[in-house]
Amino acid sequence: MKAIAELKHLLNEQFGPAILADDAEVLAAHRGDMTENPPGQPQLVVFPDSSEQVRAVAAAAGRLRIPLTAVVANTNLGGLANPVKGGVVVNLQRMNRILEINEADQYAVIEPGVTWQQLHDKLAAEYPGLRFAYPLSPPDTGIVPNCLMDGLANLSLRVGAAASWINALEVVLPSGELLRTGHWSYGGVPCSRSPFPALEGLFIGFVGSTGIVTRMAVQLWPERRYRRRFFLMAYDVDGAYGLVKKLARMDLADDLGTLSLAAGKMLFGEYRPTWRDPAEPLVFCYIDLSADDEELFRIKQKVVERFIVEQRRQGVKLDGPLDMDDLVRMEPLFAKFADFPTRLDFLLDHPGGGLTWVGTYGPTSRFEEGFRRGAEILDRHGLPPVVVCRPMQGGHFGVLRWITVFDKNDAGEVELVRRVNAELADMAVELGFFPYKTPQWVWERYAGRIDPVFRRLVGEVKKLLDPQGIMNPGHLEL
Repeated sequence: MKAIAELKHLLNEQFGPAILADDAEVLAAHRGDMTENPPGQPQLVVFPDSSEQVRAVAAAAGRLRIPLTAVVANTNLGGLANPVKGGVVVNLQRMNRILEINEADQYAVIEPGVTWQQLHDKLAAEYPGLRFAYPLSPPDTGIVPNCLMDGLANLSLRVGAAASWINALEVVLPSGELLRTGHWSYGGVPCSRSPFPALEGLFIGFVGSTGIVTRMAVQLWPERRYRRRFFLMAYDVDGAYGLVKKLARMDLADDLGTLSLAAGKMLFGEYRPTWRDPAEPLVFCYIDLSADDEELFRIKQKVVERFIVEQRRQGVKLDGPLDMDDLVRMEPLFAKFADFPTRLDFLLDHPGGGLTWVGTYGPTSRFEEGFRRGAEILDRHGLPPVVVCRPMQGGHFGVLRWITVFDKNDAGEVELVRRVNAELADMAVELGFFPYKTPQWVWERYAGRIDPVFRRLVGEVKKLLDPQGIMNPGHLEL
């Protein structure tokens, strides 16, 4: 506590009391996230509004050997920003400026507190010819953390996981030094990482254990004039996933994936829908098409419609297509899936407020087996099979994740989801998948399977950049 008091005094002298908070309510709000992962107990929260303030915090914390954990919204589902070793939480929400939109070179420069909704609204109002890729996370969460944790979004079929959208980084190192990567290293236009050594990789997937990103250049993409989103209802696993994998290779769709029936029932207010009538579809397949040219747009639709007819001829039972506009007119609740970013309140607003997943990346060839085995595990434990799937980067790999809502105040439910998640992870790893936004318990569980040279080098990178071990300790420990 003496070191914390000294740090607080130093920061108060430099920047005043407005960036500091240590009252019980603020500290409690920064202990953990929505998941079953263990919370921490911070002693101080700092709210910097500039990279200079972040540099001062890091330099002082390093001298005093105080743990630092950087957060934005802390809504990730892996406990990745839970301050499990205490110390100081660096809340970056005030650093929320969109510093540049470069329309000609199709990138944005943003600070770590910029949200999906914020960038969406800026582009819609001032740069309607550009768009970004949006995930299913809440609109008020941060873009920068998702990119650093290699998340995904509704253009990931075309452009891959979120780390691949990064053109350049500005990073405060644990020493307080400021690093600029890529074309920023010489003051150039951050239109690409190439041809520089990819130092961005020292901060991607490292969950804040090597530095604090204070600025990022991210790619933007053209906004197409014509767009259509529609759903198909499939009645068997092989048919649904076979269709999705074939479509992924046809280079037609912007976004493509599946939601299990249980996710649809939750949209309509069922907390834990564990039942299914045999007459109901098993999986909803969704497809997004777009084009700037009207004729090209018609051709894309015709090719996809012909493909669907051919799938039916081959015995795949499908209903639809059901256009999103028609679904919203019939039932306004479908608007939650009509445009992104969106807030899926049926996952967030329920008694106990717990939300967890085992989200994995792996081979699309094993989607079917992963769906079946994951659904069996969830059913055996009395939990609904809420499954989300997406092929990514043209189908070279994909996401398969199982989502569970629970009561965080019920110790029995917390223990249940821990057991279920471990069982799901074991099954996924056996199939060649691995959890992304990886919680610490996953690293511990599979440390023996991870290449020892890989483990050693990860540790050496962390030690090189953070010799005092102050950056988000207790995470990414292999």
